[in-house]
Amino acid sequence: MVKEKVEEVVEKAEEGRNFLLDGLHKILLAGVGAVSLAQEEVEDFVGKLVEKGEIAEKDGRKLLDDIDKKRKEQTGKVKKQTEKAEKELDKRLDGLLARLNVPTKSDIDGLNDKIAALTKKIDELKK
Repeated sequence: MVKEKVEEVVEKAEEGRNFLLDGLHKILLAGVGAVSLAQEEVEDFVGKLVEKGEIAEKDGRKLLDDIDKKRKEQTGKVKKQTEKAEKELDKRLDGLLARLNVPTKSDIDGLNDKIAALTKKIDELKK
């Protein structure tokens, strides 16, 4: 009975963590979509400037390359921040479970292994 309750609490905590990570993932995908759309708009705008002769094609390519480079740098920063946020979320969730005195999955697995070993020894002693 206690085992099932503990497993239920751990499962609900994992569901909450997954819910938060899914939300974060959706936000990041929306950001990627917005950046992609902005990139297309910039490319169109620079293409029009080149067509009108307001800037040279070489300068237009350089401008697009610079923008692409900056976008990639920002994407790298966002990825690092996301990884940091996930680690922080895991850390806080582990802290919360520890404060609630809820065993982790590895704790439960360890106890299950010990129970299995003890059951095996009892069965051997019965023989």
